[in-house]
Amino acid sequence: MNQAIMMPAKDTILIVGHGSREDSGNQEIREFTAQWRARHPEWRIELCFIEFAPPELNASLLSAARTSRRVLVVPLILNAAGHVKMEIPEAIEQARAACPQTEILLAPHLTACDPILAILKRRLRKAMGALDMPDPTTTGVVVLGRGSSDRGANGEMAKMARWLLEEGDHELVDLAFTGITWPRLEKVVQRHVLLGMRQIVVLPYYLYTGTLMQRIHRQVEHLRGQYPQIRFTCSEHFGFEPEIFALMDQRVEDLRAGVPDSRLPCDGCSYREIAHDLGHGHSHAHTHDHAHDHAHGHEHEHGHDHAHEHAHEHEHEHGHHHDHDHSHAHAHHDDHDHAHLHDHSHTHAKAEDQPA
Repeated sequence: MNQAIMMPAKDTILIVGHGSREDSGNQEIREFTAQWRARHPEWRIELCFIEFAPPELNASLLSAARTSRRVLVVPLILNAAGHVKMEIPEAIEQARAACPQTEILLAPHLTACDPILAILKRRLRKAMGALDMPDPTTTGVVVLGRGSSDRGANGEMAKMARWLLEEGDHELVDLAFTGITWPRLEKVVQRHVLLGMRQIVVLPYYLYTGTLMQRIHRQVEHLRGQYPQIRFTCSEHFGFEPEIFALMDQRVEDLRAGVPDSRLPCDGCSYREIAHDLGHGHSHAHTHDHAHDHAHGHEHEHGHDHAHEHAHEHEHEHGHHHDHDHSHAHAHHDDHDHAHLHDHSHTHAKAEDQPA
């Protein structure tokens, strides 16, 4: 028998980044990839982006599937919203159909976990050290993320804020979002000031830089002018922390070992087919409250009657940036029972930014 046939092809590890309109964020992900390759010279590691930057997800996945016996798809993404739950699995299905001889495995996103909590705690300690009065009883903490129409993604951030509260000495740790959902940073800061906080630490929950990180720093500068009696400090995005490399290593090791993981996104989920039948595709993050029994039996406990929330993930299309007080309850259901409970007056400013 031909020895070349007997030798198995190397795995291709395909990093999937979100992509940003701000190329500095894309460049950081390229640099992360270069550093990860240097750590594992024996691995074949490739990079692709979901949007805004080349190389593109579908083409990269198809290329990897054609040249490998096995492709390990590893999202370099913090929260599982529409991109992780819909677009990556769809691309995998297309590649499997085109290359049935290739095994394609999907790892979970980075998720809310102890390694990410360790990064937040370290960032908080550093921020407190930069304050004049590092007193946790008078210092409010705001974990600030992008925000999603997917309640699971927002819930992961809420869990991280809660863990940060429970493992520290701060009496006030809140969650805020830069878009899509509420509360926004300005409203949370207003609450902290009313509760007597003298200092406020803002902890961005972002992997890499981009237009939204730039916006956050502008917002903090604006807040400094609005509340001159309050001392603000804002940390940077996560970047090249050792915990991120370790999490990516673990994802690869788990895939190779066949370790099941209930956090896997909807690889083969029938609800994505329903979404397409209803006309909801690329830019919609459907609220799937998935309880996956990942012995690949896919027992889904979907907490919806196909009621897909229409607060679109793509802020540049439908996102509204509110810097005002309002009470809201948006429930846009695809069964056309549109229950709009709007109790607010506001102006809409089209948000052109996209996350890193």
